[in-house]
Order: sequence, then C-alpha cells, then structure tokens
Amino acid sequence: MDRERFGRALGQGAREAAKAVMKAADAAASPNPKPVVRSVARSVIEAKSSAQSKTAGIKRGSKRFGEAVWGPFVKLSGVLWLEVTGVFFGIFALTAAIGVWRSRDGFRQGGEAARHGWFAVFMLAVFGYFAVTSFVRAGRRGRRG
Repeated sequence: MDRERFGRALGQGAREAAKAVMKAADAAASPNPKPVVRSVARSVIEAKSSAQSKTAGIKRGSKRFGEAVWGPFVKLSGVLWLEVTGVFFGIFALTAAIGVWRSRDGFRQGGEAARHGWFAVFMLAVFGYFAVTSFVRAGRRGRRG
C-alpha cells in the first residue's frame, strides 16, 4: 500500500469512527424510548377516559333534556288519568246512590228489597271511596313539584 492510499483509508476510517462516536453520544443524550412509549400509552388512556366522560355527559344531558321536555307531560297525563278514573267511579257511585234512594222503603220491609238496598249501599261505599281517593291522589300529584 502506498502512502496515499493508506492516508485515504485512514482518513475515511477516522471519519467513520467520528460519526460512530457522534451517534453514540446522541443516543446517550436522547431520552429513553420506553418512557416515550409509556407517555404515549398514558395519553391514549387519558384520551379514552376523556371521551368516555364526554359520552357520559352527553347521555346525562340528553336524559335531563328528556325529563325536562316529557316530565310535565307525564305529570299532566297522570293527573288527568286519575281524574278520569275518579269521574268513572263517581258515575258508578251516583248510580248506587240512586239505587239506595229507590230502595229506602225496602229496608223497612226486609226480604229481597232489603238485600238490594244493602248491595246498593255497599256499592255506593266502594265506588264512592274509589272516586274520592282518585281525586285526592290527583290533587296531591298535581301539587307535587
């Protein structure tokens, strides 16, 4: 090998060695790649939990919106239903009251007329109770907030 070729080879080797040393120094100075993976995993977990909390918030908000929109309607329909059933039971109670009035003389006579009269009294009591309690419950439900 002549001097010139030897010098070139030595120079090339020195340059490659210097590059290797620089790469080693950069690798030693750079942060550990495992914590980078952990921080990426943490950010993925945080993004997932924030997405889940946003989804839960949307669900909660839509439920509250539904309650705000349909709540008064449900309350009103419940009160209206109790009032309708109260009127229905009141009609039966009124019919039984008419039966009691018509059979008032039968209580003194006894027999079949008295049995019809007592049945009418029983029906008046039962349907009168149902009518009154339906209106009482409707009033309570209507005042409730």
